[in-house]
Amino acid sequence: MAGTVPIAAGLVVLLAAVAAPAYATDYVVGDSSGWTSGVDYTTWAKGKTFSVGDNLVFQYSAMHTVAEVSSADYSACSSSNSLQSFSDQNTKIALTAPGTRYFVCGTPGHCSGGMKLAVTVSAAATTAPAASTTPPATTPAAPGSDDDTPPETTTPSATTPPATTTAPTTKSTSTSTGGASGGDAKLAMGVLASAAGLVGLALMA
Repeated sequence: MAGTVPIAAGLVVLLAAVAAPAYATDYVVGDSSGWTSGVDYTTWAKGKTFSVGDNLVFQYSAMHTVAEVSSADYSACSSSNSLQSFSDQNTKIALTAPGTRYFVCGTPGHCSGGMKLAVTVSAAATTAPAASTTPPATTPAAPGSDDDTPPETTTPSATTPPATTTAPTTKSTSTSTGGASGGDAKLAMGVLASAAGLVGLALMA
């Protein structure tokens, strides 16, 4: 529990530092002329950027005052209903919120003579912490998944041609039988011719 208190305090300081203006400026009203008669404060304020956190510094003599008034009283040069009034001759007024602030000199006749100032306050510029960019994690490719890896080649398996079966040849017995029968007929004719010859020789004798 004791360790969380310093941590919480550190976070508050960090948030305050982030929300604080990037810089603050003290504007001396009228510059070297100060807060006095004969100065055009509308021209002096033109071109300046007043932000929350800046300060207006009024430097003036004892014959002048600084009165913050409403918009209507500013236009009417009236300080009878001033929001706040100062006569210390060196007044610093903090610009704490966005909007328009109105100031006049409370000495009669001085506001109508030009001792009046209106400033528009803009929101403070904050310094945002730089966003860190973390590169996305890369997953190593699985071996063999790279595009440069040649595809695996498959060797076709040798196929054994189907065994051919030769049917046994059956010799016809009719042809051989016929041949044998013809041989026997020729032999019988030869025997008969020889017998006929012998008979003829016997008759002639």
